[in-house]
Amino acid sequence: MTHGATQRADRLIDRTPNITGAEIVADLVPPPQFESASFESYRPDADFPSQAAAVSRLGEFAGVWRAQQRPGGFFSRNRKVKAELPGIYLDGGFGVGKTHLLASLWHAAPGPKYFGTFIEYTALVGALGFADTVAQLKGAKLICIDEFELDDPGDTMMMTRLLGELIATGTRVAATSNTPPNSLGEGRFAASDFMREIQAMSSNFETLRIDGLDYRRRDTEGRATTVEPEGLDHMVDSLIQRGSSVTEDDFGALMRHLATVHPSKYIKLIRNVDVIGIRDAFLLTNQTDALRLVAFIDRVYDAEIPIISSGLALNDVFDADMMNGGYRKKYQRSQSRMVALTTGELPPHSA
Repeated sequence: MTHGATQRADRLIDRTPNITGAEIVADLVPPPQFESASFESYRPDADFPSQAAAVSRLGEFAGVWRAQQRPGGFFSRNRKVKAELPGIYLDGGFGVGKTHLLASLWHAAPGPKYFGTFIEYTALVGALGFADTVAQLKGAKLICIDEFELDDPGDTMMMTRLLGELIATGTRVAATSNTPPNSLGEGRFAASDFMREIQAMSSNFETLRIDGLDYRRRDTEGRATTVEPEGLDHMVDSLIQRGSSVTEDDFGALMRHLATVHPSKYIKLIRNVDVIGIRDAFLLTNQTDALRLVAFIDRVYDAEIPIISSGLALNDVFDADMMNGGYRKKYQRSQSRMVALTTGELPPHSA
């Protein structure tokens, strides 16, 4: 079968982006859908009181900066300052608003301040080196880390060391994850030195548990939309004729290409793309490939780029062993995002 649209659509596999440390630092801000996020615009679900409680507690956490900015600040003779842990950790399921709340805290903080994913911070260390990364981030009032989840114990130990150095100089840290901080790596990494690092880091964090339903799946049947190959070609043709920037790639070729691009560069890989077409998706059996796809989908979701795909529904590409293994929460989050990206249920300024 020939794919007429392919000759006119761009291909992600033809892109080989490079990214510098300076570019990574410049991009350490909330994703576009959260550029105006605030505690006031967060919509807590009345059926889950922990959501409203989290808004209140984060407001108190941000209040420390407001107190510092008032006349007298912390040195006011009559002011009693509540002791605060330097870190706050938002632990909850998928789509309950953790990223919205994290971005709201970032907006409430004075600068300098940084907001990025775990992958972006580890990539920054890779680009600048550990000492220069500390120098770059030192003095920040707030470091926000979205999706603090573990793929590699070495990266995690490096990150805990980085946070330790920054916290020691007065930086406050906020993070989100689907896993409580003292359970990171559970079912995957059991080395005693690794667990010791995690315990040391978690002692700096107050954990806020946020319960709720995944808003991305509240109004859907929870399955990613798929189309026939001819339908994909027709949709890509129509979008190109309307002036949209569309890419179309074979799923297997895309997976091979992602293996050649560091995940920190995925955001540049999809820059200036309006719609992503993926042909002939199939079941993945290699966990490394699956984790790369998770990282790719995270960046596509942050950029709010819809996906049109044929073959296996994207949320079904992770095999049973993956869905029952130590990374299952990462895969479940990615499935949720795949549903949103293929059904048009993109984030209503909440995630």
